[in-house]
Amino acid sequence: MKHQVPETVFKTRVCGASVGDSPFRWQDVSSKELFASKRVVLFALPGAFTPTCSTSHLPGYDAKGEEITSHGLDEVICLSVNDAFTMFKWGQDLGNKNVQLLPDGNAEFTRKIGMLVEKANLGFGYRSWRYSMVVNE
Repeated sequence: MKHQVPETVFKTRVCGASVGDSPFRWQDVSSKELFASKRVVLFALPGAFTPTCSTSHLPGYDAKGEEITSHGLDEVICLSVNDAFTMFKWGQDLGNKNVQLLPDGNAEFTRKIGMLVEKANLGFGYRSWRYSMVVNE
């Protein structure tokens, strides 16, 4: 089943020209730029630092990242409805090496793709369902 990836702008932080004491700067990245002319595995999780996401899902994809890309894929991306600071620290704490962490802080992409779920009963607010897909743009 082929679908179009929704147009979204992700608010990311990248290492580069310093701003004050921080070596990171804000960079808007559109879904069009992110996936252009690439074949990408994207998987989404409910939240950074949550138990199953931190002990199984992200570490599992990270451990298999090189094997996954060896099958003709350009990269592996993990999306979560968290901000860029949280995603960065989570990847750092887990020693993530092979997966790009993508913050969907406003849940825009998650909502547009139809994978937004309310988790108010857990105090999480709105989050993403767990899912994975291959994006061929």
